[in-house]
Amino acid sequence: MDISSILQGGYQHPLSRQWQSKRQLTKSMLMYPIFITDDPDAHQPIPTLPGQARWGVNRLEAFLGPLVKKGLQSVILFGVPQNCEKDFRGTPADDESGPVILAIRKLRTLFPELYIACDVCLCEYTDHGHCGLLHSDGTINTAPSVDRIAQVALNYAKAGAHCVAPSDMMDGRIKGIKRALIDGGLGNKCTLMAYSAKFASSLYGPFRDAAGSAPSFGNRKCYQLPPAARGLARRAIQRDAAEGADIIMVKPAMPYLDIIADAAQIAPDHPLACYQVSGEFAMVHAGAAAGVYALRDMAFESVDGMLRAGATLILTYFTPDFLDWLDQ
Repeated sequence: MDISSILQGGYQHPLSRQWQSKRQLTKSMLMYPIFITDDPDAHQPIPTLPGQARWGVNRLEAFLGPLVKKGLQSVILFGVPQNCEKDFRGTPADDESGPVILAIRKLRTLFPELYIACDVCLCEYTDHGHCGLLHSDGTINTAPSVDRIAQVALNYAKAGAHCVAPSDMMDGRIKGIKRALIDGGLGNKCTLMAYSAKFASSLYGPFRDAAGSAPSFGNRKCYQLPPAARGLARRAIQRDAAEGADIIMVKPAMPYLDIIADAAQIAPDHPLACYQVSGEFAMVHAGAAAGVYALRDMAFESVDGMLRAGATLILTYFTPDFLDWLDQ
């Protein structure tokens, strides 16, 4: 047998198997998506997202305190308004008494070391459920959409968010937000994480149940990327990096590992995030419940693929589980 064909001597032990990874999952790589509703005492389990819930601001200390003690370092907030007057421009998105801004301020007080990111979009707050403002014919009106999204991002930053993360996919919104942050004196104090390659995926169903963000008509395929559009994704990544994004994100993750790898090549000097979205999380749980595999093993395998592709930050609902599993 040829000497060069002997590989198993390099991974015969559990520790030497770990050494074969160029990058291993750590707690600092995990960002936990949480849903904040405008009932301050709410705890509303989400049936399609196992173990996840919508939370009121008064419940955040009891909910997140134990996770912070286990090593939780970052969260991303999604507002879920249930008792507000939605309108065409998403006015409640940056309401001072709305769930996101109240949660930012509460978390900054409760957990001073916790890194707080905020999803920036209008779909949860508009009466039409789309991610921007509309023309009279129902199509996206880009310029005022960018202005409004930039305004919301700036107000989250003013409230104390460490990071704003626009998920709307409007053309030019990264440049618009960066300009707003700079003009508002926060350009050096708030990170801009771009959902650069966000695809029109079938995997968002449980999230839309959780956030109540399904559009009232049509779909989002005219601004979210077509699933087969690798070239468009590469162009969007290049654009967002040039417009001032501090972090590049790919969403979803598992079906788009090639796009994560492309992003690592296109923007090698940027941190690279990926979002293991609600449908991916639910799918891994469903397979485990059906006895196809062990939940823990498959959760790690799915994330290992993201790390192997080049991700350095992973948004995942498995974060509480990983905080325990990484200690075992």
